[in-house]
Amino acid sequence: MLLMTSPAAQALTREDGDDPGSGLSVIETLGLFVAAPIVLFAVIAGLVILGEKKKPAKQQS
Repeated sequence: MLLMTSPAAQALTREDGDDPGSGLSVIETLGLFVAAPIVLFAVIAGLVILGEKKKPAKQQS
């Protein structure tokens, strides 16, 4: 009885209105969870670097 109340047993039971859709391919998964974060990091890092280069250097006196 305890096995039937575990989350894994509940995940196998379909509910009304449950429409999971189609799964992702390997390429789509890698693009979504690997390539997209790397590209986003590179874009943000590039914008930060460009923003720092445009500031004039402070003169020390």
